[in-house]
Amino acid sequence: MHKVMLLPQVQPLPFTESKDNMATTYDKIATTTLGSAAATIDFNSIAGTYTDLRLVIVGKYTSAGGNTRIVFNSDTSSLYSSTRITGDGTSASSDRLTAQANLRLNFDGNSTTIPDLLTVDIFSYAGSTFKTSLITSSEDKNGSGSVIRTVGLYRSATAITSITINLSSSTMAAGTIATLYGILKA
Repeated sequence: MHKVMLLPQVQPLPFTESKDNMATTYDKIATTTLGSAAATIDFNSIAGTYTDLRLVIVGKYTSAGGNTRIVFNSDTSSLYSSTRITGDGTSASSDRLTAQANLRLNFDGNSTTIPDLLTVDIFSYAGSTFKTSLITSSEDKNGSGSVIRTVGLYRSATAITSITINLSSSTMAAGTIATLYGILKA
C-alpha cells in the first residue's frame, strides 16, 4: 500500500517579498508610453525616498543603428564610465569606456522591428557617494542578437533627481514604454 502525502499548494511570489525580515518593495514611480516618435524620455523630480531605482525600457526605433543612452541630472560632463561583457551565442567580448558624457544601455544598435528590453538598476541613487548601476540589454534580432551586462559608474556624489533617456541617432518609436520603479529597503 502506498501512502499519499498532500503538500500545501504552492502560491506565486508576490511583488513584495521578505528577505532577512526586511520587506523589499518595488513602487512604480512613473511610466511613459510614447504615442508618437520621440527623441527623449525624461523622468524628473525623483524623490530620494527609496534605496535604489530600476528603469525598464521596452522599445523599437524609427531607424536602425545608434545606441540608447541615459543621462542623470542633465549632466553631460565626462563623469560616466562603464565595463561591459557581451555574448551572442558564438562569441563573447568585453570592453571599457571612460570619461563619457552618458551611460550607453545597448551596443548592438537599435532595431526598427524587434523591441529591445533594457533594464537599469541604479544603486544608492540618493546617497552622497558615486552612483553605480547594473545595465542589462537583451536584443533578440531573430537569432543574431546578443545579451549584454554592463556595470556603469556616474562619478558624482549628488543625489539623482532626474533621468533622461536618449539615442545617439534616430528616435524612439511610438509604443516604446519606459517605467521607473523605486525600491524600498533593498
